[in-house]
Formats: sequence, structure tokens, C-alpha cells
Amino acid sequence: MSRIFVTGGSGRLGRSVVAGLAEVGHQVISVDRDAVPAGTFPAAVEQRTADLLAPGEARRLLGETAPDAVIHLAAIAVPFSAPEDVILSTNTRLAYAVVSAATELGIGKIVTASSPTVLGYGSPAGWLPPSFPLDEQTPPKPWNAYALSKLIAEQTVQMFAAAQGDRIRYAAFRPCYVISPEEWHGAPTQQGHTVTERLADPALSAPALFNYVDARDVAEFLDVLLQNMESIPNGQTFFVGAADALATEPLSGLMPRFLPGSETLAAGLTGTSPAFSIAKAKELLGWEPKRSWRTELEAGQTLIAAGSGSKETT
Repeated sequence: MSRIFVTGGSGRLGRSVVAGLAEVGHQVISVDRDAVPAGTFPAAVEQRTADLLAPGEARRLLGETAPDAVIHLAAIAVPFSAPEDVILSTNTRLAYAVVSAATELGIGKIVTASSPTVLGYGSPAGWLPPSFPLDEQTPPKPWNAYALSKLIAEQTVQMFAAAQGDRIRYAAFRPCYVISPEEWHGAPTQQGHTVTERLADPALSAPALFNYVDARDVAEFLDVLLQNMESIPNGQTFFVGAADALATEPLSGLMPRFLPGSETLAAGLTGTSPAFSIAKAKELLGWEPKRSWRTELEAGQTLIAAGSGSKETT
């Protein structure tokens, strides 16, 4: 098993990533500005508090902890939650500080978190993709500082991969709308709504094109990615999402209601098909998500999709 340095380990996604990696036997160092309460993580997890934007801090911590791999999650995680220049500066500087320090120290595997928002959906000027489902070949068109910062994070690892060859392995991943374990039990999601509220009112999930992923599936993806990084092309980017949409009816009918002009493009999103493809992760890594809103919502909360039609899966 590996020794893994996880930045942003106290965050919504970070907590599940740290716990999931520790539970399968990895030694995990969780780094964040604030530690989580005792008992949140398995006892073997080592917590460090730090400001990774402080000069030399990322290199110092990486040198002290000597990990085999780095997973960089730390960022301002919500678009427009801070001034645009602050989001862009913070997120790009964090990515560069962590990835460059890990590269200088010769750490063999370096992974950074990106976001599906790099594609540009939700633009006030209008947006349509070339086709559905969206995948890693869909052209990025970021329209806000958060999305741009995530695209720059991807380009940062690609830049270092181009310079290092295969001496160090790099990757980026785009987790869909993250749902943490407590949110299946009624805790509010990142946007303040419960999962059942998002299912009951399609307008709440439409801005994210009905995408989602269980945070524990992301942890399992990262475990599989780290195991396979030496056998796949360097500098790859992956979408990481659920195998279905966060919706109780097919997106072929829902999408045109919220994305004008998408009738023809969305016609193939039948049954439970999501708008975001995870085929690359399946083909290159053999990873598939295990969890769905259909399996994870508590029985008392489950929204029975009696009128949702087909049970077909992707």
C-alpha cells in the first residue's frame, strides 16, 4: 500500500477520499487549513494543518512526510463564493505550488482535481455542446474564474508531464456534483438543497446538467487510478460520475426544457443515461461507480420514480 498526501482533506470530498483510502490500507496524510474533529477519520490518518499558499510550505510538508503519491483537492470549491480574482489566484496558485513542489521532490504519482464546469455549461451567453454525452473530448469553454482555474489545474499537470516524460506520472480528474454520505440521509448538499429536493424539482439539478457522484465512489476511483498510473498514458484527464442522472425521468425529455436548442443533441439520453460519460475511466482503468441515488437514499426518503419510465442502465 502507498503513503498518500491529500490536500483539502477536511473538505466535503476530501473527508471521503481520506477515509476511503485509509480504509483500504493506504497511509494517508490529510492536509488542510483546519483539521477535522477527532474520530472523523480512521485512527491511522495523520492530519496536518497548513496554509499551502505560504512560500515553501507545500515543499516543506511534502519533504517531511515523504509520500509516494499526492492527490490535490484543496481549492475554493464553489463558483462565485469569493471575488473572481480571488478564486482564480487562489486555485491556480494552490495547484502550481503543490504540483511543482511534488515534482521537485520526485514524488512518483501526482493527481489534481478539476471540475466538469470547465466545459462551460451555464454560460449566460448560451451554451450547447457538439454532442451528448459529454466526455473528455468535449471542448472546454470556461466562462467564470472557478472553471478557468480548474482548466489551468489540468494544464498544470499536463505541462509537468510534458517536461518530465514518464519519470513522474500525472493525472487530473473531474468529479461530478459531489454527494457526501451524510447527504443521502438529509443533510443539505453544496447548493443548500437535499438530494430528495433536487430529485423532486428538476430545476435544481438542471444547472449542473443533472450530474452527480457519490464521494465514496471518487475515493475508490482514486485508489484504482493510483494503481494504474504507470500503465496508462501520462497526463490523462477523467470524468468521474455516477452511471445515471440525478433525475427521475430521462434526460432526453428533461434537457430540452432547461437547455434551449438541445432537443436533437439530447435525444440519445434515454432511460437513466447521464449527460456525462465515464467510459474513459471504465476503459483505461476498469473503474465503475458502485452507488446511485436509487440505492443510497434512505427508504423513508426515497423518491419513487413511478413515472420515470425505463429501468435501463448505462
